[in-house]
Amino acid sequence: MIIHEGYKNINIVSPVVTLGIFDGVHRGHRALLDDLVSRAKEMEGESVVITFSPHPRLALEQNPANLSFLTTMEEKKVLLEKTNVGHLIIIEFTKQFSRISACDFIKEILVGKIGTKHLIIGYNHHFGRSGEGDFDTIKQCAESLDFIVEQVQGFHTEEGAISSSLIREALLWGRLDDANKWLGYYYSISGTIVEGRQIGRSLGFPTANIIPGYQYKLIPANGVYAVQVQLDGLIYPGMLSIGSNPTVNNDSNARSIEVHILNFDENIYGKAISVIFRKRLREEIKFDNTKQLAEQMEFDKQQVLLLLT
Repeated sequence: MIIHEGYKNINIVSPVVTLGIFDGVHRGHRALLDDLVSRAKEMEGESVVITFSPHPRLALEQNPANLSFLTTMEEKKVLLEKTNVGHLIIIEFTKQFSRISACDFIKEILVGKIGTKHLIIGYNHHFGRSGEGDFDTIKQCAESLDFIVEQVQGFHTEEGAISSSLIREALLWGRLDDANKWLGYYYSISGTIVEGRQIGRSLGFPTANIIPGYQYKLIPANGVYAVQVQLDGLIYPGMLSIGSNPTVNNDSNARSIEVHILNFDENIYGKAISVIFRKRLREEIKFDNTKQLAEQMEFDKQQVLLLLT
């Protein structure tokens, strides 16, 4: 996959194009991208994905601090690479760019700059100023330009059409199994290990505190999870806690992400780490004392060993 930062000096043969945010690059997105790649082969052209950076809501939202997303741009690149798409065009999204009408975007950029011959859009896709560019609008614009527009249906499961918002909601409510099923892979978070209060070590379960590398990365619901830990090129089983540690902490707003790496006890402060969420084991619980907490952590550890080893 060839990555283009912007759309200047692009030379693509008979581009077959789709565009969107593709947060999560989930199973619904991949069904659309499979259609894109197949159509490009039929037309003897090249498949092209257009996306935007930063996320449009970050550029337009009055209070972006409350936003969260499934994937970083780097994660999207890795996931899109696996779909066999030929080109990824990343367009900088600004407030000024947001004012371009759907028809002007099609005429000046999709056709004028990229040379689009065939445009494929999802079942509920909108783009352009105030989201005015739906399928009917695009068809009207296409009548005066030499390109074809095609709409494909969403990827449905028994719960309905898969969407990024559906997956985000599932993660926030602790429905990890559903989120992973709809993603088509295990959700993950990457970040840096920082020093904590050493409470886990005093209980016999030293933990690595994780600061996510992307401030808008969605953090799943509070609770304890079985995870795979990627560290220094190796993978370890681990149990991860998200929450305020109510048994030993009175501040309910002090949310942290801590992972105990099984059968591992090295100084890893400052190192990069990734955790892959395999299973949600339980809710966060406030115990009467640290002895009860340690007993529960031992039980959690045995569950992780059964699941991941």
